[in-house]
Amino acid sequence: MEFGYFTLSDNNYPDLKRSPEQLIVEIREQAIHADRIGMHSAWIGEHHFDTLGVNSCPHMLLASIIPVTRHIRLAPAVAVLPLHHPLRVAEEWATLDVLSGGRVDFAVGRGYDRREYIPFGANYMHSLELMDEGCEIIQRAWNETGSWSHKGAHYQIDDMAITPRPIQKPVPFYMACFSRASLEIAARRNLNILFAPFAAAMTFGDLVGAVRAYRDECAKVGTKSGRAMCSYFIHIAETEEEEEAGRDALMRYFRHCALPAFVQTSGQTPPTMLYFNKIVDILSGLRKEDIGDKSILLGTPAQIIETLRKVEAAGIEEVILYFSVGGKPHATVMDQMDRFMRTIAPAFDGKHRLRAVA
Repeated sequence: MEFGYFTLSDNNYPDLKRSPEQLIVEIREQAIHADRIGMHSAWIGEHHFDTLGVNSCPHMLLASIIPVTRHIRLAPAVAVLPLHHPLRVAEEWATLDVLSGGRVDFAVGRGYDRREYIPFGANYMHSLELMDEGCEIIQRAWNETGSWSHKGAHYQIDDMAITPRPIQKPVPFYMACFSRASLEIAARRNLNILFAPFAAAMTFGDLVGAVRAYRDECAKVGTKSGRAMCSYFIHIAETEEEEEAGRDALMRYFRHCALPAFVQTSGQTPPTMLYFNKIVDILSGLRKEDIGDKSILLGTPAQIIETLRKVEAAGIEEVILYFSVGGKPHATVMDQMDRFMRTIAPAFDGKHRLRAVA
């Protein structure tokens, strides 16, 4: 099992003195550090207007670390496809693949925060359909050998061939999955899949059920199931004080970032997003002592290893780790990353072992 670095660039906390500009620089340093300590990938979220996160251009941040990294895979977490024309997204990430020598992993989602859609004039009510059609366009832009055309419900494209083309054939392509609807698109379009454990638990029972549902859907539509990944909040805690700090950080994120983003306005919610009402109900009543391993890897290295063994057994091939959630100081995040790679990652087979020897 491989391990990656993950952030949504959350910074919207009362009394937090860190500026958005400072956080962007810190994320860059953390992604570079992830490469140096042997992590497999860096997944940088796309968010707009600081309703949840401050980094609107993950491709630009990742492009900046290409010259100072050697191995790390470069990925969005995720490209919010309905906010952009899919041809432009295809061009940007193909260019990044070329510049990085073929190190891009690509992932799409439709987001969940209506406040990010409104300023762009993007169609929140049809976000699922836009994402589905956009995936088809990106796949064709990257994989068609000659010129091609597309006539869809939302996009009309004539005689197209983008430049540059990505080096990888194909680029690893993931669908972020909170819902059954996203899982069905992933299976039908032959995409890999990326789960959030708390959403997987709510929708499919647990990660075992989520991976099984994905594989079953692929079999149903006649495609080959791909690689399954998940994200995880994490805080390594050797003492009660450290564990309390980890719980407090996640509660800050839920209260100040996730809940405002998840709240759905009556009559202005796509039918495929009504499950967010359940998420809001759960988070609204959540107490920090209720936080468990369906949300966060929290505890000693031995405890986290035990949880990750179950994640691996569920069929998850890579876990991307959200060290920085809740406004944690940069030094704390770097220390947590070091501790993970020193005390937890060696318990699992993966490329990190070879890089540690090197």
